[in-house]
Amino acid sequence: MLTEMSTASQELLKTFEHLPESEKREVASEIIRRTFALGREGEIDDAQLYALYAEFADEDRRLAEEGMEDYETSLVGEDTR
Repeated sequence: MLTEMSTASQELLKTFEHLPESEKREVASEIIRRTFALGREGEIDDAQLYALYAEFADEDRRLAEEGMEDYETSLVGEDTR
């Protein structure tokens, strides 16, 4: 995925990873606001932003649970060898 991005974008992401958690949230919120404002009149409001965070959190939780299930399955497979 990173290979498809410009060098500037890759550097931005690397810098982002070194930020403290509180600053990551602030930066992510601003990026989301700007992204959804592209081609729209006005900015995204806090209620819309909260709904997006909730949606992303649910998706992240679901993916994490699936990953743990896959991991557990692979461990069971290793134990039965």
